[in-house]
Amino acid sequence: MLGQDFTALAAPRHEIVPLDLPEVDITDATAVGRYVARAKPEVVIHAAAFTTVDECERRPEAAFAVNAEGTRNVAQAAREAGIPLLYLSTDYVFDGEKPEPYVEEDTTHPLGIYGKSKHEGEKAVRDLVQHFWIVRTSWLFGPVGKNFVHTILEKAKAGQQLRVVNDQVGAPTYTLHLAAALEQIVIRGGPGIYHVTNQGYCSWFEFAQTIVERAGFEVSIVSPIPTSASGRSAPRPRNSRLASTRLQSEGISLLPPWQEGLRSYLEREPLVLNGYASAELG
Repeated sequence: MLGQDFTALAAPRHEIVPLDLPEVDITDATAVGRYVARAKPEVVIHAAAFTTVDECERRPEAAFAVNAEGTRNVAQAAREAGIPLLYLSTDYVFDGEKPEPYVEEDTTHPLGIYGKSKHEGEKAVRDLVQHFWIVRTSWLFGPVGKNFVHTILEKAKAGQQLRVVNDQVGAPTYTLHLAAALEQIVIRGGPGIYHVTNQGYCSWFEFAQTIVERAGFEVSIVSPIPTSASGRSAPRPRNSRLASTRLQSEGISLLPPWQEGLRSYLEREPLVLNGYASAELG
């Protein structure tokens, strides 16, 4: 999802070589090293991951193979080629117990397999790559691939009642806005850790309410539930709020409010274009 959006956004200004399975498998260290050495890119952007949180809990070996060892392979290849690396990480490296938004310097403490495996990926990047950017983000949605907004719209269209957790808070982040920030970080940002999300915060329940309201459905179809009633197997941080302090210190523009990202998404969403939503998206 993010990789495709970054490619579309940056291709007019940069030569982009997008890679995915089956071209290169990041769990194959030899293949990764060979490809990076042959391509000699100016920078590697590593967005590949096993991101299905509950599936990670059921398949921990696969999660660590991709998110930890796979990232170590990419980092080692970048190190050997002397190439800077940007690594996409997650709010799940925190336990969610802090009452305020997390800043880049806060101590990490992941709860579940997904967060732990991504945290191991962060450690590999820090240990191996001389010039790196680690970008933590949260609650991604965008025009390509499966995401929360599309799921909510599909269920609303089908007339389903929606039960959505109201005790997890974070920042929905639009992949096209994030992609623009990644380009600026690579061009202008000093090395280190960045928190990059759309501005503003909400619960998943509030996010779902806003989605159905902006898309012209009745808000009453959305009901709040606690995480304990969601039936999800993986632990999730209650507080996923990330403060983008590093962007500010580097003079890079903050992302717009998440509501603007949702507006942009709905203007492209096929369900909306096919007449299932109100014309008033503002």
